[in-house]
Amino acid sequence: METMEFLSKKPLLITDTILRDAHQSQAATRMTIQDMLPACEILDSVGYYSLECWGGATFDVCMRFLNEDPWERLRTLRKHLPNTKLQMLFRGQNILGYKHYADDVVDAFCRKSIENGIDIIRIFDALNDIRNLEQAIKSTKKYGGIVEATLSYTISPIHNEDYFVKMAKELEQMGADTLCIKDMANLLLPMDCYSLVKRLKESVDMPIHLHTHNTTGTGDMVYLMAAYAGVDIVDTALSPLANGTAQPATESLVATLQGTVRDTGLDLNKMSDAAVHFRKVAQRLKDTGSLDPKVLNVDTNTLLYQVPGGMLSNLISQLKQAGKEDKYYDVLAEIPRVREDYGFPPLVTPSSQIVGTQAVMNIIMGERYKTFTKESRAVLKGEYGALPGKVNEAVRAKAGIKPEEVITCRPADQLQPELEKYKAEFKDLAKSEEDVLSLALFPQVAPKFLAWRDGPHDEPAAPAAAKPAADPNAVRELYVEDRSV
Repeated sequence: METMEFLSKKPLLITDTILRDAHQSQAATRMTIQDMLPACEILDSVGYYSLECWGGATFDVCMRFLNEDPWERLRTLRKHLPNTKLQMLFRGQNILGYKHYADDVVDAFCRKSIENGIDIIRIFDALNDIRNLEQAIKSTKKYGGIVEATLSYTISPIHNEDYFVKMAKELEQMGADTLCIKDMANLLLPMDCYSLVKRLKESVDMPIHLHTHNTTGTGDMVYLMAAYAGVDIVDTALSPLANGTAQPATESLVATLQGTVRDTGLDLNKMSDAAVHFRKVAQRLKDTGSLDPKVLNVDTNTLLYQVPGGMLSNLISQLKQAGKEDKYYDVLAEIPRVREDYGFPPLVTPSSQIVGTQAVMNIIMGERYKTFTKESRAVLKGEYGALPGKVNEAVRAKAGIKPEEVITCRPADQLQPELEKYKAEFKDLAKSEEDVLSLALFPQVAPKFLAWRDGPHDEPAAPAAAKPAADPNAVRELYVEDRSV
């Protein structure tokens, strides 16, 4: 029997997501800084390539539900993790919000993120419109951060290897230091992964970092095939919050590669010690209802519906709020139809929320496209960038958008500088430039949080679950419970 050979002889590097994506994907991002700190010393000694600990939904949830300042969380983590690179997830021109911000705001956010402790900024665009990555890449490099430019992986009639290789070459030319394949829905199957990683390694000179979930149960196999194909770095999560809608377990992959040329060199005993702590955290999240057991199951329907792991838990939450849990599979079936109508956008934040919300509304209203959210109209109008495929013009017309109204330039080119405007607008609330950025990104949430932070208050109660809402239109709260990246 012929032995399969590794195409790389280098140790595989590991990014652990326990402090961000693991609990975002499984538990609505409800892990607090107090949940994290007892394990930081051990995590810092493991030898990870990086710890993903910020960005994504953490920023919003810190203020909205946990009464935490997200900037203070970052500074605290930086202090307690002095030896490990800290990594964040950044939505390109959206930053961490759900609309495009002017270039000066993107620049300021990159600068303050790096100043407060971030080393690596993983930059992606929901539509794979690389024009939306330009400013974030420039700014990250300007302030000394590591640029991890991202391919949002998906499957459609237009998304194939050639598409992603072309995009990778363009990102390398733009100055990316590392290339991330972001497989947010666990759609990249093992053999396809081997082929894609091998081809990317042959096509670009930068390291390849692979991110997947285990929603369909293939994540471990994907990582093993990626290791054979020469991938440089992969995302895993410590076992208490691994698998299901989160990443494959760190310990399992480390053990699998022991004694091979791709041996990670990481200490399983240290990881076991850290896992003891996070098992307690996971239990608390289950006990408070933040972690729904459904997200731990293998769901091969994802291969049919292409719904990102975290988005599944999101949909459950929103349908509960609307009292329509029985419509779960109807919504899953509707999502690919909406996606095709919208030109096959990858399902990742914010497009996953936009498409998912539209699908939910189509079902619970009993009529397709009876109503649109403002974000849904914005996507159809081109405010988020160029859609990968052809839009259903009948749907666009139903949204009240004329062909001549569709934006074809880089959307941010239409935006005037905004930072000074925000500074003036929030001068009475903001005590720092970080506060200004918090207010700019989350103007409905940040004022309330800052008033609490800067005023007399008791210690916050235990983190609250999202409040139920009777109105079917409450599905728009999907934007609050962002678990899909």
